[in-house]
Amino acid sequence: MKNNNRHSPHNTTHNFKLIHILKSIKLENWQEIPDVGPIVAKSIYEYFQDRENLKFIEKLLKVGVEIEFQIPEPKSQILKGQTFVFTGGLETLTRDEAKNKVRELGGEVSESVSKKTDYVVVGSEPGEKYVRAKELGVKIINEKEFLELLK
Repeated sequence: MKNNNRHSPHNTTHNFKLIHILKSIKLENWQEIPDVGPIVAKSIYEYFQDRENLKFIEKLLKVGVEIEFQIPEPKSQILKGQTFVFTGGLETLTRDEAKNKVRELGGEVSESVSKKTDYVVVGSEPGEKYVRAKELGVKIINEKEFLELLK
């Protein structure tokens, strides 16, 4: 049985097209991807702009390496349309666990606070994201309140 959420482009032509697409993505677009902050976005962008890296990827494709990716389906939609940002240390969850819970329930996670952010979840020793949330008037909640939202 085929999993509709798993993409495995089996022909090399498709893989080369994908590499061409990745190469043409602008820095700003990389920054719009959930969990990709400015530093990681710049690193990814620069990687796909480097001719040597592209040659290496092409060699891998020519010898049969296939590119696979999965698009996970949310378990629920209770957080659909809501964006969360995490700052500071959480007590009962790692940040990755908290982010995955948001995604599993249809929500989005961002690495930066903006007016589009719905909640900033604050743990111990919060950083600049907390300050930015206060400046923008974004709703700030603690871990206990976050866990209540998940129910």
